[in-house]
Amino acid sequence: MMELRKTLAGRIALTAVATVILLFLALPIVVILVTSFSNNAFAAFPPEAWTLNWYKALFADGSKWPAALSLSAFVACLSTVFSLIIGVTAATALTRSELPLRSAVYALVLGPLLIPQIVTALGLFLLFEPAAMLGSPLAIALGHTVLASPIAVLILIATLRGIDERLEDAAASMGANRLTIARRITFPLAAPGMIAAAIFSFITSFDEFYISQFLSSVDTVTLPVQVYNSLTFDIDPSVTAISAILIAFAILALALVALVRWLGSGRQNSLLSVENTAGIAAPGGEAV
Repeated sequence: MMELRKTLAGRIALTAVATVILLFLALPIVVILVTSFSNNAFAAFPPEAWTLNWYKALFADGSKWPAALSLSAFVACLSTVFSLIIGVTAATALTRSELPLRSAVYALVLGPLLIPQIVTALGLFLLFEPAAMLGSPLAIALGHTVLASPIAVLILIATLRGIDERLEDAAASMGANRLTIARRITFPLAAPGMIAAAIFSFITSFDEFYISQFLSSVDTVTLPVQVYNSLTFDIDPSVTAISAILIAFAILALALVALVRWLGSGRQNSLLSVENTAGIAAPGGEAV
């Protein structure tokens, strides 16, 4: 009985501590969301009155926010495409082939995650400045790809390692070539991971500041740079509104990732159940 009480008390205490920590971490987000509806031009908390004026000001005539938002979205889309190409290629090579110096290649691919972002931004500035590419959306997208592609590689490596290779071996034993196996088996099973990699790559690019600051120009200002300019050189309460929108976007993106992975979790299990029902022979000759 004493052990049961200790266990129950421990669980209650752990739950209480975890709840307090989660509430503390979520408190700044709640403050931003509430402040975005305040009528105070200095973004006071708690608000004295409620208004939607700051959300309306985001898309008013002469506002700089729509241009910054559209540029960030365009750059993030380009960076997502580049990151998926690199991620699929690198993850496939690292998990499905006998790649020489695999550890060195793995470290090279993930290296940008260990280097300070401002160092990466300075290096990209020195790279693109002689080529007169500063301010180009393509240059900014390539710079964001340096940071987004390692995240895509990590997600896709975990996804490919989670796919049962017996399914690919079964397809190969029936005469399918590598392209057919990838198109009919590997990529469909890896689709949830690819969607998750695309979403996280998009978010990484969309929120990147240092590279955008170094590579942008007067005419090409991304959303994070515009937020920084508004907080540094002006008092613009619309920043709270755009911050609230970004928070909502991040929550929806994470919810979409969870939904996609949940919907795709049963796909491999269903294929394995079909394989087991069919009795595909294992290398030892016995049915799996």
